Amino acid sequence: MALREFAAQDLTDPETFEREVAEPCRPVLIRGLVSSWPAVRAAQHSPLRFRDYVSQFDAGGQAEVFIGEAQIAGKYYYNEGLKGFNFQRSRMSFADALESIVATASRDRHHSMYLGSLPIPDYLPGFAAQNALSILRQGIAPRIWLGHASNVSAHYDTLDNVACVVAGKRRFTLFAPQFTGRLYVGPLDYTMAGQPVSLAAAAAGDDERFPLFREVRDQALVAELEAGDAIYVPKLWWHQVEATSSFNVLVNYWWDAFAVRDAPSTGLLLSMITIAERPLAERLAWREFFDHYVFRSNGHPLAHLPESQHGMLGPLQPDNYEKIRARVIQMLRGE
Repeated sequence: MALREFAAQDLTDPETFEREVAEPCRPVLIRGLVSSWPAVRAAQHSPLRFRDYVSQFDAGGQAEVFIGEAQIAGKYYYNEGLKGFNFQRSRMSFADALESIVATASRDRHHSMYLGSLPIPDYLPGFAAQNALSILRQGIAPRIWLGHASNVSAHYDTLDNVACVVAGKRRFTLFAPQFTGRLYVGPLDYTMAGQPVSLAAAAAGDDERFPLFREVRDQALVAELEAGDAIYVPKLWWHQVEATSSFNVLVNYWWDAFAVRDAPSTGLLLSMITIAERPLAERLAWREFFDHYVFRSNGHPLAHLPESQHGMLGPLQPDNYEKIRARVIQMLRGE
């Protein structure tokens, strides 16, 4: 599977983006999407110029910063045994963190710093107005990530993601959702930054602990991004993100392109406690019902009946969504 590419001029509005990029649910590289941003132009001049540009928006917020010793080379990860981490966390002001990152960006064998997932409207009000993304609908708030060279282990998100490189270079290595069983996923509830990671993709070389990973390692999609480029990462696609320059800035947008109301991950967690530990034969039977009623690989389950008789399997909006949701809540309460 090849990584699709678009030029910025091919995507001019949210409708085109959703139809051409989001609906197929495959990663897309978009060259030059944000090359005209003032933030990108400032960063291309120098890290100091970027610092000065961003400082005008600084609201004085405090943030959590990852700090790693030189020997980890920016690879923020677990310690041996998955019981701790190889980095420290520290609280500091956004201004102090940015100043420290910029001041030490050119020093070899220095500790690394990583500041991530900060909501721009809270930390840098006014930044988004000058650095806007016209291909997304209004109301999707951007986040900013800054730091030295770093390696964020392969993980997935339950939201769609447009990631825009403002400074430095980034390498995205992506694995399709169907490879999940071969990625050797780490703990769900003890993570570095909220999402579980692939232990196999983070391992060096041909690690014998992860034999199934060999089947998919060479099927990864790899995207090399320069400043001004962007990538669309669909929800549930695994992605390792490497910032390969000494000073790096990324702005991303998370949202559910096809949201109704409740997130699909809610259904996954509920299924884990209602189905996962039942006997194999029963799990297989439920899988058939899920395929028939939810995934609908053979079409609508009541296609043989007139639409007037589809009942709760008719269109979710405007009526059926609330009916089904109310019924689920009643069942969870044992009513």
